[in-house]
Amino acid sequence: MSTKFSFTLIVCFLLVGLTVSLTYIAQSQDEGRQVVRIAYVEWSSEIASTNVVRAVLQEEMGYECEIIPMAADEMWEAVATGEVDAMVAAWLPGTHGHFYEQYADQIVDLGPNLEGTQTGLVVPQVTPGRQTGRTGLQNVPYITIDSITELQEHADKFRGRIIGIDPEAGIMRQTKEAMEVYGLDNFELISGSEISMAAELANAIRRLEWIVVTGWIPHWKFARWNLKFLEDPENVFGGREEIHTIVREGLREDMPDVYAFLDNFHWTPGDMEQLMLWIEGQDGVYPLDSARRWMRHHRDKVEAWLP
Repeated sequence: MSTKFSFTLIVCFLLVGLTVSLTYIAQSQDEGRQVVRIAYVEWSSEIASTNVVRAVLQEEMGYECEIIPMAADEMWEAVATGEVDAMVAAWLPGTHGHFYEQYADQIVDLGPNLEGTQTGLVVPQVTPGRQTGRTGLQNVPYITIDSITELQEHADKFRGRIIGIDPEAGIMRQTKEAMEVYGLDNFELISGSEISMAAELANAIRRLEWIVVTGWIPHWKFARWNLKFLEDPENVFGGREEIHTIVREGLREDMPDVYAFLDNFHWTPGDMEQLMLWIEGQDGVYPLDSARRWMRHHRDKVEAWLP
């Protein structure tokens, strides 16, 4: 065997050994990272907020972050029992108020991370065609009602349906109550998902069909279409709400910097809607990438959240 060949062989062995060693070290370091578990409901607003939190924890604070989609009731129970560490998806005081009452003594409420939300029944305020004639006046919206009190008399146009989301969502409970209060006997509340609700809404608008859906802001659909909340004179859906951050008991002692970050986390409906549109523009795929993009454009806000 030549000296040159022997030297080359030794170098190859050394490179292979170094690669294996570095891989092992990287894996060991990765395995040693603490894991933060966060529950969320698969609404576009909560997908946005949860992925921003995940991105900050992983990119800025060196944690692994596992996010777990759940129904609303499961999410509250998971935080209360310590199965997960936190959620940033508690709509209070109305939508999730019954869950808060059930688990108040088992969780820690860090207060609102977003203010100015609203829930209710929503219809398109879309006009058929463009401006009319030489007057320059806009056509009136093809759905002409303004209040929940008017739904019953137009039940046939709405095909007797209110398009909802997952059956355990707080807004579904509120809608059932509204149907009783306003005597919507000819209506059926259709359960589904946020995705199916948005698809039904898009199809109806395209065909200029009458439709009423469960709705909330912030949500990307209000940026895409002209929509309005129906007036709620009996205040079944309540007024403006807040989205709160809820953590498990003991998190402050176990992960003080995570607790501090979650306590600092606060943004605006405009912040959230921008990220929701980016996620929707990617057909909901890889929301973490969109969250990282949002972080790059809002460094001052991210810095203010860090402990």
